[in-house]
Amino acid sequence: MSLPYQYVVLRCVPRVDREEFLNVGVVLYCEEAGFLDVAWRVDRERLAALAPGLDLDAVCDALAFVEGVCAGDERGGAAAREPAGTRFGFLKAPRSTVLQSSPVHGGMTRDPARQLDHLLERLVG
Repeated sequence: MSLPYQYVVLRCVPRVDREEFLNVGVVLYCEEAGFLDVAWRVDRERLAALAPGLDLDAVCDALAFVEGVCAGDERGGAAAREPAGTRFGFLKAPRSTVLQSSPVHGGMTRDPARQLDHLLERLVG
């Protein structure tokens, strides 16, 4: 049985004023399966070429925060204590920071975890 899901692509935007970005992760939410998770990969060499002065460790820390929100653990702070749908809403909200989310996209899947892996490979590399 296929289940509907929503996802956002996480983008590293080193200079918000230039609107240049590199995809670094995907957050997938499937309400019917009770699934909210993130998969991410930071290509340090590509990010350093895009923004030589960027604090790459801070980018990874921000992605670890997203992991905490998805997992509902202490790494996600107060947002992690909310229900999964609210946490996804928090993560997909527009921000003017180095880590931003794309517009929400959706689809159907039988296996949300496998779909997340597929999206990471396709959209982040």
